[in-house]
Amino acid sequence: MNLHTIGVVIKREYSTRVKKKGFLVTTLLVPIIMVVCLAALIFMVTNVKEKTKVIGVVDESGIVMEYLTSSDIIRYEDFSNQNADSLKANMSMFGLDGVLCLGPIDENRSVSANFTSAKPVGMTVTENMSRRIDDAIENYRIRSYNIEGLETIINDIKSNVRLNTYTLDGSGKEKISESGVNSMLSMVLGIIIFLFITMFGSMVMSAVIEEKTSRVVEVLISSVKATELMFGKIIGVALVALTQFLLWIVLSVVLIGGVMSFMGPKLLSTVDAQAIVATMPADASQLDMMTQVLSQSDSELGAVVGTLSGLNIASILIYFVVFFALGYLLYASLFAAIGSAVENEGDSNQLQLPVTVPLMIAYFIALYAFNAPDSSVAVWGSLIPFTSPIVMLARIPFGVPLWQIALSIVLLLLTAAGCAWVSAKIYKVGVLMYGKKTTFKDLWKWLKQK
Repeated sequence: MNLHTIGVVIKREYSTRVKKKGFLVTTLLVPIIMVVCLAALIFMVTNVKEKTKVIGVVDESGIVMEYLTSSDIIRYEDFSNQNADSLKANMSMFGLDGVLCLGPIDENRSVSANFTSAKPVGMTVTENMSRRIDDAIENYRIRSYNIEGLETIINDIKSNVRLNTYTLDGSGKEKISESGVNSMLSMVLGIIIFLFITMFGSMVMSAVIEEKTSRVVEVLISSVKATELMFGKIIGVALVALTQFLLWIVLSVVLIGGVMSFMGPKLLSTVDAQAIVATMPADASQLDMMTQVLSQSDSELGAVVGTLSGLNIASILIYFVVFFALGYLLYASLFAAIGSAVENEGDSNQLQLPVTVPLMIAYFIALYAFNAPDSSVAVWGSLIPFTSPIVMLARIPFGVPLWQIALSIVLLLLTAAGCAWVSAKIYKVGVLMYGKKTTFKDLWKWLKQK
């Protein structure tokens, strides 16, 4: 293959696509849509206030009503002297959104609780009621023991220990390692590379089909070899896609920064403190525990920062580029072969199945890997070339032996080269075939041609 010719094809592919009206419109439209959605969300949060739910309470126990304190989200009204069935039947007349019926205290020192509403209410309302009923029953049971200072003893024995996790580096030193950070990074890397490979590979297939349908490819084949055209198209489309992706990031950051500078202070100034309080537990011991959790926020942030600083970000980025490049070459060449064998995207569905199934399997293994990175499924998934680009990236934040990474790269490189060779043979024949729906038998026949 002539590298100069491939370079010319890349330049043509890139310049032709970035100058298209569709590319420019999409590049500008996606960030604008994202920012408009964000602005609409902020506007709703700052300006749209949910109607306070009015809950009528029929408390036959006599111990729960005092714990049902009202807020901007929920207002409790005592109807214990009313008939529950009559109240349910006439909720609209009393201006109620629901009726909470609490039965008398039973032999287990508990109460039955039933809530009826004209239409379903949100989880905030039901959780608020359940939590406050539990608080009332717990305190009633504590008081029933008639043990002096029992409530203080129970509060004193409650614990909220934070487990600090560390790993040993190469020199045997301990470094802080927050598993949640590693899991999140693993999931993000796996999802990103899955999206990139599927999105860019599909773009290659669409580009090949477009040129074949318009018969432009017949003119191009007369000037360059089919294999040079295929590889030039694969690299050119990748550069176009990366350019668009980088522009999306830059434009989104600029636009989001502008929106937040304009609406951010308003959002913070309108945070409803009472709404937050309404979702908090009423029991003092639980409030103390929540206070302890909040007091640990600085140490948790330190653990996150410490974990990130302990990771070799440079090596992770290098591995990302290597596995993306090889994974993209493998799948893009297969997508290019599929595109050359069909005349429209509708006919490509059958041929795409053997390509998309490994990608989906890799995606699900990656989701499993961030919970069990050293399991046999994750290890084999990170070595098998058709799944390794996605699964290995999901395992790397947890630390992978260097020999496994090296073996995975070598196997992926050899497989990508083999798939590129196979795809080039199919591409040379298929790109000039018209008028017949291609089958797997046809692909095998083209592959055997000298």
